Amino acid sequence: MDMYQKLNILTDAAKYDVACTSSGISRGAGGKIGTASAGGICHSWSADGRCISLLKVLFTNYCQYDCAFCINRKSNDVPRAAFTPRELADLTIDFYRRNYIEGLFISSGVLKNADYTMELMISCVRILREEYGFNGYIHAKAIPGASQQLVEILGSLVDRVSVNIELPSEASLKKLAPQKSKANILAPMKTITDGQEKARYEMVKYKHAPRFAPAGQSTQMIIGASDESDFHILRLSQALYDRYKLKRVFFSAYIPLNEDRMLPAKDTKPPLLREHRLYQADWLLRFYGFRAEEILSEQDNMFNPLLDPKCNWALNNMHLFPVEVNTAPYEMLLRVPGIGVTGARRIVAARKMAWLDFDSLKKIGVVLKRAQYFITCKGKTAQYVTIDKIRAENMLISASAKDNFKITAGQATQMSLFDRGSLNDRYIDVKTERMVVNV
Repeated sequence: MDMYQKLNILTDAAKYDVACTSSGISRGAGGKIGTASAGGICHSWSADGRCISLLKVLFTNYCQYDCAFCINRKSNDVPRAAFTPRELADLTIDFYRRNYIEGLFISSGVLKNADYTMELMISCVRILREEYGFNGYIHAKAIPGASQQLVEILGSLVDRVSVNIELPSEASLKKLAPQKSKANILAPMKTITDGQEKARYEMVKYKHAPRFAPAGQSTQMIIGASDESDFHILRLSQALYDRYKLKRVFFSAYIPLNEDRMLPAKDTKPPLLREHRLYQADWLLRFYGFRAEEILSEQDNMFNPLLDPKCNWALNNMHLFPVEVNTAPYEMLLRVPGIGVTGARRIVAARKMAWLDFDSLKKIGVVLKRAQYFITCKGKTAQYVTIDKIRAENMLISASAKDNFKITAGQATQMSLFDRGSLNDRYIDVKTERMVVNV
């Protein structure tokens, strides 16, 4: 099998791993080749030759594990391939010199055992860093169960290290991926966190102290393969951020690839809208000061498909609204639907100069489509707007449904970009401002 046949197999096998985004760091060439850019490191390399910045590939799709949800599970009859460290390093440099890529995302199936696989991946990265002097962005997946020493070596060579948590609970892990364990997944996460803290401490003392995974660590979990609630998933994400200082938790809607009695039916549609809501809630955890227990609860444990999580929270806490934009603290402005981090900062800066009205908010770039139902300016509401939960909910659901999905027979589904007839399923009664659904 030649190298490009391997490439076709192993780039295709890597497409289900979503845990790679912008690098988050900037680094010049410094006398070497390649740079790492804080923005612009994209998701994958395209086989048709388009210049997409990150070569996203598995080292091998041979695997000793038989995870029920994975296309590369041991029992599947799929084409298999494996690079040697030299082959993948040469390929990466070859693509870099052609200006196809700026960096590398490397993951792997488990060949023989976790330590053996990690040693091969480390050998590849060493060739890139030490022999070729490649200074571009590299994101590597640590293999659960690998030794602490190998994880530390990997972290010293790459920009980001991540460990896939795979499923939201230990019970689901035992059911669908019995050869993996919670302990083997969390141990490398702790090693990475400890390595980063040690590196930060040494950077204070020594200017040229070696860095350890400077772009942080991330993880990925599959949504919809098991029956955990959105609240359970969100609370787990929060715990991972708190304990391991993760940069990102990625959510991957379960795509039926295998026939297995423990999995949802093969014709099950990927829960893309649910994935979207989880990402929106994750944003609230990371940038808006929310906690999982505020967004959902044990009793109300699933997201409302008709509303984004911030709107849903606001409607359930109308006793906190309306917010007076001229006097409200920054933290409360962040909780107003439609006002983001940039908008809140602009409001705080602008109101030092003059009292703001609704025209002023528009001039500084605050979008009032959602916010108008939750704010006042100089004690007054927007024209024709009443601060009322039912009225606000009807209008917000109407806007959300129009923008994101269609409603038929009480079911919410994502709208196709090419489904021109779907808008006819419902209309807005202009007198009551309520959405009417034709079924």
